[in-house]
Amino acid sequence: MSQINTVLFDLDGTLIDTNELIISSFLHTLGHYYPGQYTREDVLPFMGPTLTESFNSVDPEKSSEMLDMYRSYNKEQHDVLVKEFDGVYETVRTLKESGYKLGIVTTKMLDVVEKGLRLTKLDEFFEVVVALDHVERPKPDAEPILRALELLDSEPETAIMIGDNHHDILGGRNAGVKTAGVAWSSKGREHLLQFNPDYMLERMPDLIDILEGDRG
Repeated sequence: MSQINTVLFDLDGTLIDTNELIISSFLHTLGHYYPGQYTREDVLPFMGPTLTESFNSVDPEKSSEMLDMYRSYNKEQHDVLVKEFDGVYETVRTLKESGYKLGIVTTKMLDVVEKGLRLTKLDEFFEVVVALDHVERPKPDAEPILRALELLDSEPETAIMIGDNHHDILGGRNAGVKTAGVAWSSKGREHLLQFNPDYMLERMPDLIDILEGDRG
């Protein structure tokens, strides 16, 4: 079996806690167009798919207007509401120091990705970011993961994809890489377990034990 030397991460809900930012951005936008109709629970299914998919499912004709309002509010509130999850910075730094190739594969636009990475000081660790504006077909399609592997000069059998959403697990499987779900997903670990990730991380430092086991 090939050893893992490449670790790909989703960003939102995996490395950085953007849950409150995303939920409040959806509630702000949908509250403007449909006052009083959407609750926190109603917007949880929108976490994971692209914003275009989510707003198209509400109203295809107003989708791009809603998208603009969402993005504007999201950028405004970003630095107030975003923080990293426990153990993330130390784990990513350890992986980098241990010689792993690290990449981000996300369904966010690059400018907002870079903002989140800078805010949490994770930007220095990642050689590659594949964002929504770099691909034709986002996760769960294999395209963004294969693109990241190509940029990192890595093979699927030496890589693992870590994420908080079933799009990450399915995308990883479609690309032929190992997968790990994170138990702190806003949708809950049970939701992710239905998609059979190879591993489930209870905390981010668990990843180091898994990779050391793989090497050892």
